[in-house]
Amino acid sequence: MRHRSHLLAAAALACVLVVTGCSTGAQNPPGTGQGGQNDPYAAKVVQPGFTEKGGNVNVLMSSDFQTLDPGNSNYVQTANVGQLYYRTLTMAKETAGQPPEIVPDLATDTGKVSEDGLTWTYTLKDGLKYEDGTPIVAADIKYGIERTFARDVYTQAPQELNAVLDADTYKGPYTDGDLAAVEAPDEKTIVFHLKQPYPDFPALASRSNSAPVPRAKDTKLDYTNHPISSGPYMIESYERGRELKLVRNPHWDPATDENRTALPDTFTFSLSTAQATISQQLLSDADPTAITLDANGALQASDASRLADAAIASRTASGLLGCTDVLNFNTETITDPDVRHALALAIDRSSIQVQYGGQRFGKLTNSYLNDQQVGWIEPTIDLDPKGKPKLEEAKKLLEGKEVPATLTYGYANSAERYKNLGTVLQQNFKELGIDLQMVAIPAPNYYTTLAGDQMPDIARSGWCGGAASGSTRTTVDPNLGPSLDGTTYGFSNIPRFHDEEISAAMYQLRDTNGTSEELNTKWTELYNKATEQYPIVPLIRTFTNSVVGSKIRNAQVGYFFGSIDLSIIGVAK
Repeated sequence: MRHRSHLLAAAALACVLVVTGCSTGAQNPPGTGQGGQNDPYAAKVVQPGFTEKGGNVNVLMSSDFQTLDPGNSNYVQTANVGQLYYRTLTMAKETAGQPPEIVPDLATDTGKVSEDGLTWTYTLKDGLKYEDGTPIVAADIKYGIERTFARDVYTQAPQELNAVLDADTYKGPYTDGDLAAVEAPDEKTIVFHLKQPYPDFPALASRSNSAPVPRAKDTKLDYTNHPISSGPYMIESYERGRELKLVRNPHWDPATDENRTALPDTFTFSLSTAQATISQQLLSDADPTAITLDANGALQASDASRLADAAIASRTASGLLGCTDVLNFNTETITDPDVRHALALAIDRSSIQVQYGGQRFGKLTNSYLNDQQVGWIEPTIDLDPKGKPKLEEAKKLLEGKEVPATLTYGYANSAERYKNLGTVLQQNFKELGIDLQMVAIPAPNYYTTLAGDQMPDIARSGWCGGAASGSTRTTVDPNLGPSLDGTTYGFSNIPRFHDEEISAAMYQLRDTNGTSEELNTKWTELYNKATEQYPIVPLIRTFTNSVVGSKIRNAQVGYFFGSIDLSIIGVAK
């Protein structure tokens, strides 16, 4: 859920000042943003306070979802649309410009913890039903979690919740049967047994792992075609690569769900519209009911100046995200940390920022973490804070080293900015005598490719990990941590970083007791130590702008989702 897909990275626009949104259409809710009215990264919500039901929201997208299966998704885009058709024990409730708040969803509260901190118990609300009218029971949540342990089937299943359970050897229900670490003693109660106390567990209970899946409805990899709805909407039709249609779930009871307004009657997702076309349609208000989940409204560089138009400014939702883009160095092919360090120093990140749209669409950062996360510590790597390359230092590091003559950069083929990022890298690495070859990867298969045998030497990725829980662990462990058994790199560890000392310390830290502040500080310390070997190069912390149609209401950019939050959207008739 945390990986930002190709549709959730920053847009290629150039402009420094943010639209003020002083018209009646775009407003700053109290407490949003980072620094008040003069803050260039303050959040803006389009037409808040709308409560009327009805209508259709047309979601324009340049590509299909990686998956709709909550048990096989590590993508925030699926989590965003997933709010409409599945529910979880707890929920990361968005407020524009702020880290989300963990609130109850299927459960009556955010969990009750035992005195020793090793057991968390949840009680389900009354009146919960699936789209077919059958009741949602605790055993379905247990089974939904169990299937995410079947990594041979679900290669992108979220693992943060699984990692804290007392279940190191469990391989899923298809081979190992029952998961003892999760109990469902009756239809309303679910109990989790942890290896060590984990004070941030309520945030993990908001992960898509805890979406209920009835065992009888589990079709394994085909489940993505029609996951059984526990939320306010259900799938009416889904033609992969073309269109997804969501309609109301007649058995969803709003009395059980204070988090989702469920205002529109339907959502229609167009899944193959070119980004340039999406941009023009939204800017011209060709479809007043349209939005997009593509990166920053799919806006193109040539469209930047139009954001200053008052009519467009009033239809532009924006906000600083808890999401960061990085470059990953494949540590299995670029094995020397000094070579990776030299490559990092040679990169002109300020030019990359231009490809992302300049300061308006993202802050340069030297860390995957940010100062709003629990346990934050200033990064220790020596990249220039303004993004300028350090070529002489890079060349000095390469003296006497075996330098690769050729490297590959893989990029998702959905957006020109990713290709342009590679062009910047080509120019930078040419100064070091390295030929960088660019490899286009089909966007729907991008993260699957990075997890497989065809991982290139260098690849971009994005992560919104700390946004939901506020902890540093939820960024560090998935991206640089070891596998569940500690023997190799973790499943979403794209650079395949595995250092004997650091990875062992991370593995042990999973089983260490302490307060949230203490544990997350230790995760940050290990993160800083790992990044001194340069498995990743931090690039941009994203600021998103997304233009919506003139009939769209309550449009806010989710701090965690990186695009329009679908859970509260409305449409005027």
